[in-house]
Amino acid sequence: MADIPPEQSLIEYPSAFPIKVMGAHVEGFEEAIVSVALRFDPEFDRDRVERRPSKGGNYLGLTITVTATSREQLDELYRTLSTHPMVKVVL
Repeated sequence: MADIPPEQSLIEYPSAFPIKVMGAHVEGFEEAIVSVALRFDPEFDRDRVERRPSKGGNYLGLTITVTATSREQLDELYRTLSTHPMVKVVL
């Protein structure tokens, strides 16, 4: 992946950056995602997590809003979430 110079980035840093994460609606899923978010944003506010269960209740969509400080931070956060065993989709 090529580095994008800061002046060409579409995101201004720092900024609030929402990320949608979907996984099975099981015990511990939300806490696992919050734990990952806190690793990348120590000021992450767990009270602002938005929850959307699927119609059948088998899946849970979470929207977490982190403070994005760099492209590298976001790339690593997406990588960490995408490879988490409880996560199905990251948007």
